[in-house]
Amino acid sequence: MQGPTYWYSMTTTRFDPAVAQPKRQGGRRPPAARKSPPARPLLGRLAVVGAGAGLVLVVVLGITAETRAELHVPGGVTTFVGSLTGLAGMYLALVNVLMAARIPALERILGQDGMLRWHRLLGPWPISLIAAHVVFVTVGYAQAGKTGVWHELGVLVNSYPDMLAATVGFGLMVMVGITSVKALRSRMRREDWWIIHLYIYLALALSFAHVIALGPSFVGHPLVRALWSVVWVATAGTVLLYRFAFPVVRSLRHRLEVVEVRDEAPGVVSVVCKGKGLERLAVSGGQFFAWRFLTRGLWWQAHPYSLSALPRPPYLRLTVRAIGDHSSAVAQLRPGTRVAIEGPYGAVTADARRHQKVALVAGGIGITALRSLLEDLPKESNPVVLMRAASEDQLVLRQEVAELVRHRKGSLHELVGSRHEVGETRQLLGRLVPDLRQRDLYVCGPTGFVEDVVAGAHDLGVSREAIHYEIFSW
Repeated sequence: MQGPTYWYSMTTTRFDPAVAQPKRQGGRRPPAARKSPPARPLLGRLAVVGAGAGLVLVVVLGITAETRAELHVPGGVTTFVGSLTGLAGMYLALVNVLMAARIPALERILGQDGMLRWHRLLGPWPISLIAAHVVFVTVGYAQAGKTGVWHELGVLVNSYPDMLAATVGFGLMVMVGITSVKALRSRMRREDWWIIHLYIYLALALSFAHVIALGPSFVGHPLVRALWSVVWVATAGTVLLYRFAFPVVRSLRHRLEVVEVRDEAPGVVSVVCKGKGLERLAVSGGQFFAWRFLTRGLWWQAHPYSLSALPRPPYLRLTVRAIGDHSSAVAQLRPGTRVAIEGPYGAVTADARRHQKVALVAGGIGITALRSLLEDLPKESNPVVLMRAASEDQLVLRQEVAELVRHRKGSLHELVGSRHEVGETRQLLGRLVPDLRQRDLYVCGPTGFVEDVVAGAHDLGVSREAIHYEIFSW
C-alpha cells in the first residue's frame, strides 16, 4: 500500500508528477504507458460514406426486387412501401448497433458524447420505419385478401414462417425506444435502463429469419440473401469483438486489482489499481475506461469513469463521485478486488488540439479527466484552468491540479459558489481567458454545465473545431 500512496501523494515535495516517475528499488524507473493512437478523421468519413452507400444499395435492391405486375395487383403498392421501409429500418438498426459498439477508431474521432449523440439522433428512425413496415404490409395484405386489417394481422402472425418471433422482436424494439425517450430515461436507474437496452440485440436476432424468409428482395435471390447474411454476421461479430472479446483479453492480460481506496472529498474517492504489463496499455490523458469491479453487486455491469492521472505502471487511478448505486458502492471496495476494463475511450486528448495553448474548464467531478489531460499536455501549453464547484470542499484534486498548472506556467482559477455568486459563464470566460479564441477549449462536467460553457465559447467566437468536451452523465 505504501507504493501507490507515495506515488499519488501531492502534498510532499519529494515527487512532482509533472517531471518525474516513481523509482523502483535500485533507482530504475518503470516504463511509461503508451499513448493512445491519434484520431484518423479520414476513417470516420469513409465510415459515413460506407454506411450511406449501404443504405442506398438496400433501397435499390428493394426497388428492383418488385415487378410492375406485382405493383398493379390489389395492395401491391402498399406492400411495396412496407417492404422498403422494413429493409431500410433493419439496415439503420444494424448501423445504430455498430455506433454503440464502442469501436475505438470511431470513438477517437467523435468521443463518447459524439457517438451517443448520433446514436440517439438515429435511434428513432429504425423503429419508426419498422413500425411503418408493419402497418403498410398488414394493410397491403388485407387489401389483397379483401379482409379486415386486424384479421389479416392475426393471419400474418400465426400463419407465416418466423412471424411470431419477428413480432416479439418488434415489441422489444418498441420497448427500448420508449425507454430511450429523455423524459423517461432521466427517471430510471441507469442499471435498469441498461438491462432493457440490451434487449435490442435479442430483437434483431429474432427478426433476422423473418427478413430472410419473407423479404421480396431475398426470395429467389440467393446472392442477395448471402450478402445480407454477411452484413448481419459482421455486425454481430463486431459487437462481440469490441464489447466482449477484446475487454476479456485485455482484462486477463493486465490482471488489475484494487490496492487502495482513498477519500478525496465528501462523497468522492480515488481507487488505485495495480496490474501487469500496463506499459503496453495505450491510453492518453483525458480518456476513460468502462470499469467492472468483480465483487458482489458490481460484477455484472461496467460503468465509465475517467482516469484521474496518467498510468504509472504498475498503477492506474480513477476518481469517482457517489451519485448513484454503482458509484456509491465503489467507495466500499476492498483491496484485492479484481477489476475488468473496457477501453480506453474518449476524444478529449492532447492530440485533438488545434492550437499550442489551451483552456480547461471543469465542473465538479469533471476535473478528473482534465487532471490527467493536464499531465499529458506539453509544458508550452500555458494552460488556463477554471475549476467550478458549489463549495470549496468539492474542489477535487485541487493540489494536484495546482502543481501541474504551475509546472506548465499556467494559471488556475477556482470558482466556488452558486451560479449567481460566480457570475455569467460568457463573461467569466471573456475575463479570465481573454485570448480564448487563440486556444483550444476542453470542458468536462454535468450536461447543463458543459452546454453552458460551450454556448458561451461559441458566443465569444471560438471555432467548433477548437472545442472538445465530455459530458459526465448517462
